[in-house]
Amino acid sequence: MAFLDLWALRSLVAMALLSASIVANASDADSLAVEQPAKKGLFDRFISYFSDANKEKKHKKFDFNILGGPHYSADTKFGLGIVAAGVYGIDTLRPDQHASDVSLYGDITTTGFYMLGVRGNHIARQDRMRLIYDMRFYSQPSKIWGIGHAACDNDANESDMKRKQMFVKAALLFRVAPKLYIGPIGRFDHISVNHIERPELLPPDAPRTVSNNRFGFNIVYDTRDNLTAPRSGYYVGLSYHSRYLCVPVNDFHFDTADLRFCGYNEVWKGAVIAYEYNVLMNWGDVPWCMMATIGNSYSMRGYYEGRYRDRNKMDTQVELRQHVWRRSGIAVWAGAGIIFDRFADMRPGHILPNFGVGYRWEFKKNVNVRLDFGVGKRGQTGFIFNINEAF
Repeated sequence: MAFLDLWALRSLVAMALLSASIVANASDADSLAVEQPAKKGLFDRFISYFSDANKEKKHKKFDFNILGGPHYSADTKFGLGIVAAGVYGIDTLRPDQHASDVSLYGDITTTGFYMLGVRGNHIARQDRMRLIYDMRFYSQPSKIWGIGHAACDNDANESDMKRKQMFVKAALLFRVAPKLYIGPIGRFDHISVNHIERPELLPPDAPRTVSNNRFGFNIVYDTRDNLTAPRSGYYVGLSYHSRYLCVPVNDFHFDTADLRFCGYNEVWKGAVIAYEYNVLMNWGDVPWCMMATIGNSYSMRGYYEGRYRDRNKMDTQVELRQHVWRRSGIAVWAGAGIIFDRFADMRPGHILPNFGVGYRWEFKKNVNVRLDFGVGKRGQTGFIFNINEAF
C-alpha cells in the first residue's frame, strides 16, 4: 500500500494549477531555517508540500492546502475537480473543542458541467456557537425521467434538459446544553431549467424558473470526536423550513423537515463503522425542481442525481472505513433509499439498493480526499471525487 501513497502523489504532478501554491508554500516563512538549505527541485518541493499537508500545525492560525484530480460520474462524465481545504482556530483549541474548517471546490467536465462552491463549519471559542454553511453555483446538462417511482424507473422516459442552480444554506447554532445546539436556519434557491426534451413528463404549467427562500430552526445533538472524519460519537439533527418565514413572498409555499441520524463506532484497530439514516419530507405546493431526489456525492452514491424524484424520500447507508497504510485507507458501503408521495404509496419493490467501494487519502489531519465508485439499480454507476467523508 506504500505504492498507493506514491501513486497518489505522482499522479498529481501534472496538475499545473497547483504550481503557484507549491512555490508559495516553499517560501513560507515558517519553513525557513537559520541556515538556508540547498534549493529543492520542483518535484521535491511538490512531494514535500503533500507530505507535510496532514501534519497538525498548531503554530499556524490558518492551515490551507490545495489538491486536484480527474474523476468520472454518470451525471457529468469525465471531469477535473479542484478542492482547497483549510483548518483554522487550531492555535486556540481546548482539548474538547473541534477546529473550524472550510472547503472551496470547483469542477468542470466534458459535458459542459461546471460548479463553484464553498462549505464549512465555523466553531466559536469553547464551542459556544457554530456557523454551518454551504454555498454553490452550478450549470449542468441534465436529464429527467418524470416524477414518482413508476415514471422514474422507466428507462424509456429519459429526457434531456439543462439546469442552472444557485444554492445558499446556513445554520447558526447556539449551545444550550452539553452537546446540544439550537438556532435559526435559512436557505435560498434559484433554479432555471430550459431545453426540456419531453415537457410532457412534468406537471402541466410546470415552472421553468423558481426562486425560493425559507427560514426555520435547527436542533442538533452532536457527540462526534471531529466533524470531518468522525471515528466515534453520534449526530442527530432536525431542521425545519417554514413556508411562512420567507422574504420576499415566494411563488410556491411549502414546508420542509429534514431528520438525520449518524453514528460512528471503532470496531477494531484502524476500522470505523459509520451508519446514517435520513428522511426528507415536504408539505404544500412543492415545485417539481425542488422535490426530494435520490443520489448525490454523500448518499446513494452511483445514482444519477435527480433520476428518482418525488415529494419525499428516505435513505440509509452503512460504511466500513479501514485505515490500511500510512495515509491510505479504503471504504465499502451498502445502502438503500426510496421516494414517495405519501407513506401509503410505499412498496417493498420501490426500494432502491446501493453499494460501493472507495479509496481514502489523508490530505490533512481529519480531512480525507475520497474516490468513490457507487453502484445502483440495474447497473447504474458513478465515480466520485470529493473531500471529507460522505457523512
